[in-house]
Amino acid sequence: MPASSNVLDRAFHALSDPGRRRMLEQLAEGPASVSELARPLRMSLAAVVQHVQVLEAGGLIESRKTGRVRTCTLSERGMRSTEQWLTDRRTVWERRLDLATVLDETA
Repeated sequence: MPASSNVLDRAFHALSDPGRRRMLEQLAEGPASVSELARPLRMSLAAVVQHVQVLEAGGLIESRKTGRVRTCTLSERGMRSTEQWLTDRRTVWERRLDLATVLDETA
């Protein structure tokens, strides 16, 4: 589990920044170049490139370079594995909350 934990750590680190979350929202609409990702943000192109690298390291996006244009897309695998971790935790929390409600009702 250490390897998957490390991947998960990088994914949540990537999600910790509002600019990177905005980029993910934009990529949910479809592939975009780094320049297109930079357009709605108030940061330099160099800063956007660094954020893209963090998102890639977190496994949340993939990019490919064609000529001078780097195009980014969401990584289905990375997004699904992060979502699955959250879903698993939610299931545990919901069971505990359901049990707490039952115990409150019987008290």
